[in-house]
Amino acid sequence: MCRLLLYKGKKPILMAHLLTNPAHSIINQSFDSRLRIDHRRPLNGDGFGVGWYDNEPDDRSPPCIFTSVTPAWSNTNLVRLAEKIKSPLLFAHVRASTSGSVTEANCHPWNYGRIMWMHNGGIAQFDKIKRKLQNALPESLFLFVQGNTDSEWAFALFLSFLANPNADSFEYQELREAMLKTIAQLNAWAEEAGINEPSLLNFAVTDGSSVVCVRYISSKTEEAASLYFSSGTRFECYRPGYYRMVKADRREDMVVIASEPLTFEKADWLTIPTNTVMVITPKLNVLLQPIRDKFHAEERGVEVKVGEDEDAVARIPEPRAQMMARLSDAILSKEGQNTSMDTYHSNPHRSSVRQMVEQTN
Repeated sequence: MCRLLLYKGKKPILMAHLLTNPAHSIINQSFDSRLRIDHRRPLNGDGFGVGWYDNEPDDRSPPCIFTSVTPAWSNTNLVRLAEKIKSPLLFAHVRASTSGSVTEANCHPWNYGRIMWMHNGGIAQFDKIKRKLQNALPESLFLFVQGNTDSEWAFALFLSFLANPNADSFEYQELREAMLKTIAQLNAWAEEAGINEPSLLNFAVTDGSSVVCVRYISSKTEEAASLYFSSGTRFECYRPGYYRMVKADRREDMVVIASEPLTFEKADWLTIPTNTVMVITPKLNVLLQPIRDKFHAEERGVEVKVGEDEDAVARIPEPRAQMMARLSDAILSKEGQNTSMDTYHSNPHRSSVRQMVEQTN
């Protein structure tokens, strides 16, 4: 299972504070992942990618993306870049592939104009629905895809649900709606093809202003691949390798989303519930809402808002949902020591999920 990370903040952050310096940074997760569903392949060494936007708020240029097929932990250029580049919005991804070629064209993230996309998971038996997906695309989006991963084809499908994918900016509501339509269409094609194996669809997309991500699995009983978030005023290094999210007041100046927490500070991280869509608005309000489709389970449901956005929703007091939203014991109760996984990762998933071929990542 790949690992992903994204950051959005009012102020640019030095990439090293997220990618390389924290004790459980995404670079360390590339060789020391603690929450993988597929434990047979503990390394994420099949390439990596980093994408970021310019510091200037009025700049409408596409994101800059750096990818490589080398393992993230051994790429000195990544370390050098991370020590120099600052950005208010960045995506990072480390890849573990069990099928498909290891090429730069298959490394996440990808961009289409201002829009940037990445994925952790896999579309089950993608070869059975690939032709339908391709036939549904307009010519421009069909020709856009350069690699052979299901993730990039899913990105093209997402773009097809936007009124104008070539626009410079989008309302977050449109991005969220396109994301939900993408998932619904993939599920519909899977049902038509008689695919019973669940798909793991942790997608993330941004236009440089808003961010939409989902933690999703096409199953009522399985848990999706892990996903966490942390928000606060600043991400502070209090000694080399050790960071914490500081909350100086009630405002949110930054949000970090990651497959695994980057720090040992348990209280800083919340689990994003399974089958939930999360939005970070341009004003840094955080909205979480359950995806109410055929795979929705009421006990999973949680609706939360962080911030004062008028479109935000309020928390629903469901005991199990609240329990799922707490920080899990997933990472470390002692510095540098792996302890028990969270409530929903302590037991192995059914073999159908464990054995799923990740055509994407």
